[in-house]
Amino acid sequence: MKQPHIVAIGGTLRASSGTARALEIALAQAESHGARTTLLTGAAIDFPNYEPESALENPVIAAFLATLRDADGIVIGSPGYHGTLSGLVKNALDHVELMRGDERVYFDGLPVGIIATAAGWQAAVATLGTLRTVAHALRGWPTPMGVAINTLASANAILEAEPQIATMVRQIMGFVGRG
Repeated sequence: MKQPHIVAIGGTLRASSGTARALEIALAQAESHGARTTLLTGAAIDFPNYEPESALENPVIAAFLATLRDADGIVIGSPGYHGTLSGLVKNALDHVELMRGDERVYFDGLPVGIIATAAGWQAAVATLGTLRTVAHALRGWPTPMGVAINTLASANAILEAEPQIATMVRQIMGFVGRG
């Protein structure tokens, strides 16, 4: 079996993004299980608004799609903005529509881990639910463990979520190992 490739998508444009830190923890966990990883956050997913007729002309979008096509598992992370995922993450996921004609359509058959961060439980949990719905719409298999992180609960909330992130990644890797 080839070395699994786990791709994390999300975060914000801020260098100190808590969501990006949580995604980095997830990828470090995946690497500890022998996976090759790619983090797509910030500028790597800062695309123009989704426009199917011209999107593939953008080399950054083409590279994003090539990376997703190579993935064996996905982790999606978003901050909770007004109770749902950020526009940056939503727009990146909108571009996955360009994979509709692929042999493996969208995320068909892939395990998808979900991480939502927010300044409060309500937005974190609502964002987690929305991301699960999006993963289903993209034909992915959300892991049973999703991680909602209330960044106001503690100054170390992201690090304190590492055990839950580790469980989610074990579920991704277990699913990948069955394929």
